[in-house]
Amino acid sequence: MTPLDLDPPDAARWARRAGLPLADERLGAVAATAAHIHAVVATLRELDLTDVAPAAVGVEVRDATL
Repeated sequence: MTPLDLDPPDAARWARRAGLPLADERLGAVAATAAHIHAVVATLRELDLTDVAPAAVGVEVRDATL
């Protein structure tokens, strides 16, 4: 099963397993949100970031000690 296949009963089971019991009326929204997050992450994983420099390149890092 992928997160896209997550239905409300599965969302309830995973939430209970994580120690986060959810009210029945929230299960559909949780399942839909999990599917959306999965879709976004899947899209990000498809990006080719080989030539992209890390954000900290060229940024001066100052020591915060006094």
